[in-house]
Amino acid sequence: MASAVPTASALLCCEGIEAGYGGKPVLRGIDLTLEAGEWAVLAGENGAGKTTLLKVLAGLHRPTRGHIWFQGEDLVGLPAPAVVKRGLALVPEGRWIFPRLTVLENLKMGAYLHPRGFSDRLEVVLDLFAPLKPRLSVLGGRLSGGEQQMLAIARALLGRPSLLLLDEPSLGLAADMRAAIYETLAELNRREAVAILVVEQDPEGVAQKARRWLMLQDGCLSRDGRGAPPDPDQLAKGLPERPPGACR
Repeated sequence: MASAVPTASALLCCEGIEAGYGGKPVLRGIDLTLEAGEWAVLAGENGAGKTTLLKVLAGLHRPTRGHIWFQGEDLVGLPAPAVVKRGLALVPEGRWIFPRLTVLENLKMGAYLHPRGFSDRLEVVLDLFAPLKPRLSVLGGRLSGGEQQMLAIARALLGRPSLLLLDEPSLGLAADMRAAIYETLAELNRREAVAILVVEQDPEGVAQKARRWLMLQDGCLSRDGRGAPPDPDQLAKGLPERPPGACR
């Protein structure tokens, strides 16, 4: 695999990403580009490799082959904190917060790599996630499921990412809370041009927000659609064929 930095101006560029667990392949030659400010949904059946791809991008799982360029720098081999510092943040499935810390203490943990200007950044984030404002002194474990998801996303934003990865952010939430979270993400995308790559098993909730639709099948990026969202039946069958974007 060539190691030259690509000439494309993409925010994120993956070339030939392969990864697995214990020798079993999960990702098989992923080529993917994302532009600054782009919002894409990654769909696919359980076991297709969606979460593995997010973990590889975030530096939590090392690929066996391939390159990941982020703002022109190859991230493969960098530890996760170094990836976060360069502007790529993952909100994993399951609302990973610190339940015995207060909301404010959780948010401070998100800013550990960028402590300067914390107060100003905190105000910006709390303006997006207004329900957290009166809850700053409450323990994270006492929040509702929706509030915990807001906290997990807000904490990631304290790291000032250029690309936000979200793994099933609406899982287990009521319809009104799912809508509120996606509306907040849309506002974030508009205000700060933060790129978003979101994994959704049931992507209808984000259908009116995202404008790009990716499909993973058996570890391969098999579909790439743009424009108006497809209907659920079309998603189930797979999006129209489109060759994945080349890195160079």
